[in-house]
Amino acid sequence: MDRAGPGIEHSMKKWVPISASFAPVVPVGAWLLAQHKQAPGYSAVSQTISVLAQPGANDRWIMTAGLFLLGSLQVLTAAGLTEAPVPARVLLGTGGTATALTAVFPQPQPGHVIAAGAAFAAFALWPALARLPDHRMGIVASVLTVAALAWFVSQLAGGGYLGLSERVLAAGEALWPLVVVLSLRAADRPAIAPSRAPSRSPIRH
Repeated sequence: MDRAGPGIEHSMKKWVPISASFAPVVPVGAWLLAQHKQAPGYSAVSQTISVLAQPGANDRWIMTAGLFLLGSLQVLTAAGLTEAPVPARVLLGTGGTATALTAVFPQPQPGHVIAAGAAFAAFALWPALARLPDHRMGIVASVLTVAALAWFVSQLAGGGYLGLSERVLAAGEALWPLVVVLSLRAADRPAIAPSRAPSRSPIRH
């Protein structure tokens, strides 16, 4: 494994733990609040998050702000996660920028589909390139995300779990940077040596 050993100080910027921590909270909180504001009949299982931000939705500003803030947080994390290789950071930042653009171009504008597709793809691929917290876990994270993306795509043709599959995918992609950050910070903590009983000096008579 190429994981950094204990006691090695990492160089991530100070804001990264904050941006990574808020990234999973913001979209989930936004879609829970936004879907609560919708008229009866909206289904979180079968309808997408984007419906909550499209023209005609009740209080659409909630999900619009949530998407824009999520994208901004991912860009901040990418900018400060200096332990990751540059290509991985570029992908994470691209995913964040594309997420923000889904708010700028709400459904059903053509730009929304392009931005959403770019965001999902970038977030799915960056863990494998980042190789954090180690190479194996990065690949596993990308494989699981691609599997969730495939489930979401399979529902686009009229599946009954379109909304659920999108939420699983979005939550997982938002959570992974936090997992990486927490793993790196845990690796920074020096191991605590076991305490030793004080040696007794020989008794002289």
